[in-house]
Amino acid sequence: MHFSFIVLTLSTSSLSSADWIKESSNATEAKTIQLRQHIHQHPELGNMEYETSKLVQKELKSYGIEVKTGFAKTGVIGILRGSQSGPIMALRADMDALPMQEKTNLIFASQTKAMYQGKESFVMHACGHDAHTAMLLGAAKVLAANKDKIAGTVVFVFQPAEEGGADIDNFSQGDQIGSRKMIADGAFKSVKPEVIFGLHVIAGIPSGHLHYKSGAILNSADNLRIQVKGQQVHGSMPWAGRDPIVASAQMINQLQTIISRRSDLSKGMGVVSIGNIQAGTAGNIIPEQVSMLGSIRSNNEDIRQNILSTIPKMIEHTAIANDVTATVELSSYAPVTMNHPALTEAMGPTFKAVAGDQVKILDNNASASEDFAYYGKLMPSLFVFLGATPKQQDLTKAAPNHSSYFIVDDATLKTGVETHVRFIMDYPKVANKVQMAWKNTL
Repeated sequence: MHFSFIVLTLSTSSLSSADWIKESSNATEAKTIQLRQHIHQHPELGNMEYETSKLVQKELKSYGIEVKTGFAKTGVIGILRGSQSGPIMALRADMDALPMQEKTNLIFASQTKAMYQGKESFVMHACGHDAHTAMLLGAAKVLAANKDKIAGTVVFVFQPAEEGGADIDNFSQGDQIGSRKMIADGAFKSVKPEVIFGLHVIAGIPSGHLHYKSGAILNSADNLRIQVKGQQVHGSMPWAGRDPIVASAQMINQLQTIISRRSDLSKGMGVVSIGNIQAGTAGNIIPEQVSMLGSIRSNNEDIRQNILSTIPKMIEHTAIANDVTATVELSSYAPVTMNHPALTEAMGPTFKAVAGDQVKILDNNASASEDFAYYGKLMPSLFVFLGATPKQQDLTKAAPNHSSYFIVDDATLKTGVETHVRFIMDYPKVANKVQMAWKNTL
């Protein structure tokens, strides 16, 4: 949904437009870059962010911020109480890296290896969580130094395992990691925020640019596992057995019809993808079993639920038609990440104050997913994309997130710091309006 042009060009005089915010964000830039490069050079996998967690705790304490731990294994909560009364507001960053080898040739490139799902793997911050952690620490430093100007309380959320855990079965134990585990472990129990903000660096957007939209900003994600069991037989006589490979091929094709024929695409989109198939040992043996792993995405909850409810029945009936048996397992990663409309509109002038004409309202949501979505089930939330590609670089050739060549331009970090700070300074002035709209949607 687009907001009218007048919203984007409103004067920021009604919000916090003091020069100290930009000046302080610029002043902490060197420290933020140093933190980011250190974290990048020493990445840690999901649920294993021990040293990163220690670093976050040490920094927050040095700023005079109260620190709480014991959430989601390595998660950290920082609490800063402003000098003025006001709402409780949360800012979130994720800390984990990915099991892949870095090929950027940066002077601070990762050489780290660690255990992932029982096997040794290279580790790289290929999605920018190092930048997220550093930017939130930078904002914490600025806000703590100016707590006399803050109306309310700030909750800094440093979350592990957004990309999944290195030490658990993410399919069956997804609720034991990331934002769900932070919430379940009581991260918001003692100090409960009424609003939460998040930033994510994205390749292919110029540094310092902010992109956002109201409503769905990221897709939901659910995982799919299918086991098809037939009867093993020689490849020359398939009639004597039952072929699970042919049945699986039909299942894959049938899954696509859930989107093309069974989903109301006037509401949004959906995708069902099978990305892993394991079967057989030789070309002349029809195997007994086929295992498939897949991913389900949508930007609309009705479409998502229709896909999830249709898959088991479709697989079962296709199996019966082929005289094989099949089991279907579904595992949720995240619902649709939603930007609350009233909050998004209220923060329009804030984006303008940070980035001027380098702000863009997106026509469509991004196709990836984020467990930040679970926070948005508890309170109004706003998730924003921050450009990570150097402005002089050809944007079409920028290595995407999750690439071995992915980079984050350090020049963009100060924009992230300033955005976090302005969220906290500006929200109290629109809090009543946002909360009223939130209550009306419950």
